[in-house]
Amino acid sequence: MTDSAKLTLGPKETELKLRHGTIGPDVVDIAALYKDTGLFTYDPGFTSTASCESKITFIDGDEGVLLHRGYPIDQLAERGNFLETCYLLLYGELPTAAEMNDFTYRVTRHTMVHEQMSRFYTGFRRDAHPMAVMVGSVGALSAFYHDSTDIADPHQRMVASIRMIAKTPTLAAMAYKYHIGQPFVYPRNDLSYAENFLHMCFAVPCEPYQINPVLARAMDRIFTLHADHEQNASTSTVRLAGSSGANPFACIAAGIACLWGPAHGGANEAALNMLAEIGTKDRIPEFIARAKDKNDPFRLMGFGHRVYKNYDPRAKIMQQTCHEVLTELGIKDDPLLEVAMELEQIALHDPYFVEKKLYPNVDFYSGITLKALGFPTEMFTVLFAVARTVGWIAQWKEMIEDPHQRIGRPRQLYTGAAQRDYTPVDARG
Repeated sequence: MTDSAKLTLGPKETELKLRHGTIGPDVVDIAALYKDTGLFTYDPGFTSTASCESKITFIDGDEGVLLHRGYPIDQLAERGNFLETCYLLLYGELPTAAEMNDFTYRVTRHTMVHEQMSRFYTGFRRDAHPMAVMVGSVGALSAFYHDSTDIADPHQRMVASIRMIAKTPTLAAMAYKYHIGQPFVYPRNDLSYAENFLHMCFAVPCEPYQINPVLARAMDRIFTLHADHEQNASTSTVRLAGSSGANPFACIAAGIACLWGPAHGGANEAALNMLAEIGTKDRIPEFIARAKDKNDPFRLMGFGHRVYKNYDPRAKIMQQTCHEVLTELGIKDDPLLEVAMELEQIALHDPYFVEKKLYPNVDFYSGITLKALGFPTEMFTVLFAVARTVGWIAQWKEMIEDPHQRIGRPRQLYTGAAQRDYTPVDARG
């Protein structure tokens, strides 16, 4: 196999180096293209451009594969837990029992936030979207934890990483409580990560909150399945912000802001809104017909995936988890969930959907599951941010420690006016 590619530009021929990954397609290294030829490449959305070298996550969309440090996502979600996946993403290997105990202890002892943060929340309107609150509160962490913002110090980088994983669910639960007008609930050190989050969200001072192990396991799986997803929009945003030397809290806040977009983190909320629009099972044929009509702009949300051209590997686990939660809670007469289950069967068996590989994706099942758990749709993307924080921080840390990393500076194809001279306002026609 040749280790170079040749680019012919008129009479001139340029040799470009090929780079090989562990798995996946080779890439053409165009870092010296402008220097050698005076030309840039044009790639809107960077869909054909590798922006970095990474050892964290690998996706093969055609085969429906998602690996974290080489481990299939279904194995991590079914056999492990979220904090174990966090350790793997951060350190590169699964922890030993002693390492897991130490890591769990460190995360658990960082779950509280500075008491002044509670007063920070009162600056938001009561009807503020929880994601707006998350962008502000996570960014504000850099104003409270000055001892972990020196990105040149490996110890401070790790302390910041642990703090982000530990405190993001606390801030998310506070955003939820503020949104519904209930008092904040402090974290508890005797609960697991998922149990603690559910407790902070749903406990009230007037009665004890009983942890349901089935629901806690479902929450843990949702976190695990969303922990990282390679160089998506929000992760690329975190890396780009980090390339300037910004502190880690600011970088994660930038990722949360990007995740807020409906084309990215808001997909599960959009799927649930679509189910509400359909309303009842008898209206499903009408919307299926619209989905098949090329001239109708309506799209079935929660089906298919931009990356996965096969079944989303996370969806199988999320489907199982979804049905476990619905069974545990005995939910049978919810019209929205009835619509969802009917749509699921149609998508899995209708030749049109099977042929076009429009399978139910992870957003479809997670939206239903989160609703069953009791979360309002405004909180869905917040929960996504809680889960994805570890992926962002692992990618940020890898980027900071990459000796070849430079500040991000995409180029452009300029199509505006050429140079022209200024005309005084009274001389303009």
